[in-house]
Amino acid sequence: MTLAGDELERYARHLVLRDVGGPGQGKLRAARVLVVGAGGLGAPVIQYLAAAGVGVIGVVDDDVVSLSNLQRQVIHGTPDIGRLKVESAADAVARLNPHVAVARHPERLDVRNVDALVGAYDLVVDGSDNFDTRYAVSDACFRVGRTLVTGALGTFDASLTTIRAHERGPDGDPNPTYRCLFPAPPPPGAIPACAEAGVLGALTGVVGSMMALEVIREIVGFGEGLVGRLLMIDARSMRFETLSYAWDSENPLSGRPAAP
Repeated sequence: MTLAGDELERYARHLVLRDVGGPGQGKLRAARVLVVGAGGLGAPVIQYLAAAGVGVIGVVDDDVVSLSNLQRQVIHGTPDIGRLKVESAADAVARLNPHVAVARHPERLDVRNVDALVGAYDLVVDGSDNFDTRYAVSDACFRVGRTLVTGALGTFDASLTTIRAHERGPDGDPNPTYRCLFPAPPPPGAIPACAEAGVLGALTGVVGSMMALEVIREIVGFGEGLVGRLLMIDARSMRFETLSYAWDSENPLSGRPAAP
């Protein structure tokens, strides 16, 4: 894939990287990535994927911008209050990089439409803020055979991992699913929502940027990804830890059927 003259200058700092270069930038340009949620995590993900030159970014979100979003959802601005987030995000991408196309999906992702949405893209990034969406997306990625980068936020803590549950690892066992890590969602009300508990705004930028980095590494193919590893961040102590996890033979997606 040949880059245009202005693209050569735009991506010059990528092109001189040995692990990216022209071939890697071509992979980014050819990639189609679905971002679930244009909020705290989705905002930096969308911005950095657009800056990196990902060819098509799909954004699925049925919400509108509110004033309380602007403390952390930096892809939107005060003039965007009341607008659909997918429209505000698309305008921000157009200002940043005209070579990137944005597919707007102003709808709520659920079990009725998730397979079709996920199947239209090469890779999925989940920055949603509720467990129903998180499990629907991860299950669909397994069914459709797509790589998933997923992150979650607490008040001063966060985590992220990469799921390639449709593939096998070097040991021949299936890669772990999201349900190998978290078999089922917590009971309703067990974990307070962001509006009740709060969230540190800058933390969303840190985690969202790391999710974008993980997507870029998956597309280009360099470094050691987070498959089978959960990265945990404690913003109070600025501590990063990694927990390894493996395929659970009893998980409901790729587990072995119980013996008769």
